[in-house]
Amino acid sequence: MMVVDDESRMRKLVKDFLQHKNYEVLEAENGEEAVDLFFQEKNIALIILDVMMPKMDGWQVCREIRQYSKVPIIMLTAKSDERDELQGFELGVDEYISKPFSPKILVARAEAILRRTNGDVEEVVEVGGIRLDKGAHQVIIDGKSVELSFKEFELLSYFIANQGVALSRERILNNVWNYDYFGDARTIDTHVKKLRSKMGEKGEYIKTIWGMGYKFEVTI
Repeated sequence: MMVVDDESRMRKLVKDFLQHKNYEVLEAENGEEAVDLFFQEKNIALIILDVMMPKMDGWQVCREIRQYSKVPIIMLTAKSDERDELQGFELGVDEYISKPFSPKILVARAEAILRRTNGDVEEVVEVGGIRLDKGAHQVIIDGKSVELSFKEFELLSYFIANQGVALSRERILNNVWNYDYFGDARTIDTHVKKLRSKMGEKGEYIKTIWGMGYKFEVTI
């Protein structure tokens, strides 16, 4: 893992909690150092990234890395502005945590992401012209590969596994973002909007249930 924050105290706090769980942790004190380190190491499994930093902020770091990698990114910010949160998800951020936060919750979310990323599942599901390969983390729609972020892939997997089932936003949050995510409906709605867009015509399979949530239903 890599922890990126210009505050050494914050880096040490997060690093100590992660090392206590036997994770190897690299540190970077600014955005430029983070990008250089990421491309040097090539085997970083997850990035915990602060937004406000000198030289290159977290948004810029995320844009740089997302051009080449889908590595899971947890964004830390001192702001709780809705626009910041939505921008983070637009850039492909997997989790979003506002400071101050509980290091235990941060570690729990990191572990949940890594469990899903590193799972030995090699299940391939095909439905309605969609081929979802969990082992390869690949989605093919009508013969064409579709690039999804980590969370978009997880969301589509959950929808497909629960075809025809009306899913509340709370249930989706609990299962896709795991139980300790203190998010709200905007998080899911933003991801569903992007997922539908990337799926093209197949995006119509994701039906909105007004006042409740969503249902994945294949229509011929």
